[in-house]
Amino acid sequence: MEPTPTHHTPVTPSTTMPADLPGMAEQAWQRWWPQRIGWRLALGFGVLVVLMLVALAQATYQIRNITGVTQRFATGDMQRLLRVQALSMQTEGVGNALIRLINAPRDSRVAEYADVDERNRRIDGAIESLVQDMRGSDQEENLKRLVECRAVYAAAFIATADEIEADNSSQAWRLLNDRVNPALKTMLVESNALLQSERQRIESQLDDAQRQFERAALWVAGLSLLAVVLATWLGVRTTRSVVGPLAQLEVAAQRIAEGDYSSRVSTTRTQEVDRVGQALNTMTDAVAQRERDIEHLAFHDPLTGLPNRTALFQPQQASATEPHCLALMDLARLKAINETLGYTTGDTLIQQTAQRASLALQQAAADGLIGPDPIVARLSGGTFAAIFSAPNRATVEALRERIEQAMGAPVQCSGHSVDLSLTYGLADSGDRAQGSKALPVDTLLRNAEVALHSAKRAAVGFAWHSEAQEAARLSHLSLLSDLRQAVATSQLQMWLQPKFSLATGRAVGTEALVRWQHPTRGFVSPAEFVPFAEQAGYITLVTEWMLQQALRTLAVWAPTHPELSIAVNVSTRDLQHKGFAERVARMIEASGVPAKRLRLEITESGLMDDPTHSVALLYELREIGTPLSIDDFGTGYSSLAYLQKLPVSELKIDRSFVDKLDQSPGTQKLVRAMTEMGHGLDLMVTAEGVETEAERETITRLGCDVMQGYLASKPLHGDKLQAWFDALPVHAAS
Repeated sequence: MEPTPTHHTPVTPSTTMPADLPGMAEQAWQRWWPQRIGWRLALGFGVLVVLMLVALAQATYQIRNITGVTQRFATGDMQRLLRVQALSMQTEGVGNALIRLINAPRDSRVAEYADVDERNRRIDGAIESLVQDMRGSDQEENLKRLVECRAVYAAAFIATADEIEADNSSQAWRLLNDRVNPALKTMLVESNALLQSERQRIESQLDDAQRQFERAALWVAGLSLLAVVLATWLGVRTTRSVVGPLAQLEVAAQRIAEGDYSSRVSTTRTQEVDRVGQALNTMTDAVAQRERDIEHLAFHDPLTGLPNRTALFQPQQASATEPHCLALMDLARLKAINETLGYTTGDTLIQQTAQRASLALQQAAADGLIGPDPIVARLSGGTFAAIFSAPNRATVEALRERIEQAMGAPVQCSGHSVDLSLTYGLADSGDRAQGSKALPVDTLLRNAEVALHSAKRAAVGFAWHSEAQEAARLSHLSLLSDLRQAVATSQLQMWLQPKFSLATGRAVGTEALVRWQHPTRGFVSPAEFVPFAEQAGYITLVTEWMLQQALRTLAVWAPTHPELSIAVNVSTRDLQHKGFAERVARMIEASGVPAKRLRLEITESGLMDDPTHSVALLYELREIGTPLSIDDFGTGYSSLAYLQKLPVSELKIDRSFVDKLDQSPGTQKLVRAMTEMGHGLDLMVTAEGVETEAERETITRLGCDVMQGYLASKPLHGDKLQAWFDALPVHAAS
């Protein structure tokens, strides 16, 4: 009979094994796998610890079993084996002892009996102990036969012993051969069988113990191998679940370091890594925002929001028209406003100026007056720069008028109405109709700054940059570069202008004036280099050189004219130097000239730049013994409150008040007031710039003490100075 065929429904692989089985397994594993690294490590180490504990427990259990087997073998099996061996030996030995007993003479039988009895007792003791130890074992039948043989032997031995005592040796030998030896032989066979059985049993136990030990070793090795495999698997799994996300974090950090803040760190199934990733995303947003803020601060003015100087020098966006013009605008009186009305008011004015200028330029661009996209930037303080494109200078001036109109309305701030007044420095790249190319922004800015300074010096509203200004600026720079060399090589000259007493007509001293004889330029006027040396800080070198020359001259004059003094002008820079008084004291001490013969002249405006520090410095100079004079009095803005605090001994009225004084009654009243004020403060009053006899008579009538000017003497140098000095009446030192 053929088997009935079984019909099977075709099964597609998708019903028996999903195509995405590895992915499903991975998803199941991910659901089971802890999301925290700490739990993963705890799970891995926990499993390893459990496996190690199981291996340790198994090893301990097997060691205990082996120890028990060893103890049983040493205390039981081996002792029993030894007793069985002793039984065999005693059984063999008792036959020989009986032979010696039969053959022994009567008088020697006692010792032989003792030996036979001792052997019999040992046989009995061994059998008895074996019976007790092996009761219930599989050797019990052997023991019964052994006991029966022992009984047969005992009866045969007694019968043999009786025949020996009856001196019937032939019968004794017959009993020994017929009954004793067969019984002993049977006992020996049974004891050997028992010995062999014990040996086999012990060997079997040892084999069992060896097999148990090997199984324990396999268990421990298997558990250890499992622990190693599991540890490796957990390590790889944990490493992959940590190192991979950490690598992503590293890549994200590198992108952040490179300035890419657009990408985000994706989430993983590791909580710690996700927290770090979220922190990186937050940090990315914060850094990106901070960089935007820093970039804005780097290129914009925080007060006005306008671009700053740095932004002005950035490459401009490509446009149809390049900027050819730059207007530098400076807010007038800002320092005075800050000092008088406060910095809040000054900031308000700056903001209003920025807004109005920006709107004016935007409207001008919308009207087509200038090119598109003009830029207004704040450079520093109240200085602004406007860069734009214009066809000609007339258009730029029209734009300036628009800005002026925008500044027309006063600003109301802090309860005050303040006007906005700007001074302009204008610069362009030349006539665009002739195809001139746009100059770089830094060049335009430099030219506009030169024009701005020209406008300020000329006290006009605006000025254009010109080649003459550029030449003058380069000349000034060159002069400043040569000035240090001029001081070192004595290119400078000290000219002296005498001062005369109006009461006696005699010379009371001189004022030192610096002149420069340049090796290539020839004579350089002080007006050309002193103001710029003051600005650059080189004037301190000139002052020190003049002090040294004055002290040398006074040392030469000392034997014949100790009454004469030399006055040296001190600049504002010198007054700002903390060590100026100490430097003057060292030079006076080194020269050996009395300090009262060196007079220092300080301008009124220089004193008021920093009155607190200047007054302290003047007191230090007075402590040295140097007389002090206020030069150009009346041209500054000092107050009587400061004047009465100054430790000065001379007041010099500026030449602007002396010029044509005899023809100006109003000026005479001012000079009389200044003279009376000076006398009221116990000061000697000197009039500067006296050039006519009428001026001399007028200042004498108004009460001045000393005159200085071309009427008495022009500044002298060289032979003319020596001739004037030689003509003075000798007034030797006492």
